[in-house]
Amino acid sequence: MSNDDKEGGITADDWGAALSEQGQAEALQAKPAAANVFQDFGDRNVKSGTTHDIEFILDIPVQLTVELGRTKIAIKNLLQLAQGSVIELNGLAGEPMDVLVNGCLIAQGEVVVVNDKFGIRLTDITSPAERIRKLNR
Repeated sequence: MSNDDKEGGITADDWGAALSEQGQAEALQAKPAAANVFQDFGDRNVKSGTTHDIEFILDIPVQLTVELGRTKIAIKNLLQLAQGSVIELNGLAGEPMDVLVNGCLIAQGEVVVVNDKFGIRLTDITSPAERIRKLNR
């Protein structure tokens, strides 16, 4: 053996084994594929067995948020907040609250109290076309 064969740690036997494996792989690929490997979907009616309702997604949970307003505040002012501090929001008193689903505005409403719990009465729902338009931004 020459020094060239030993330099990279590859010997003539390694090359012979690699070429043998390559020949075996090529022989396996040359065999024709069996005709029954793929199913025939041509004769089936695609719509049979499928329903046109959306019941399969009705149990997917989403995050619903009611937003009173927003503001920007410097970190130094944020660190100075204490119990009893008041933060001014951009929303006005009596203005409708935004209702968001997964961060996307879908409606507006007014706050109500029912059995000592807060709720929201929807006063304006965005149209499906409007929601799709906002998603494409």
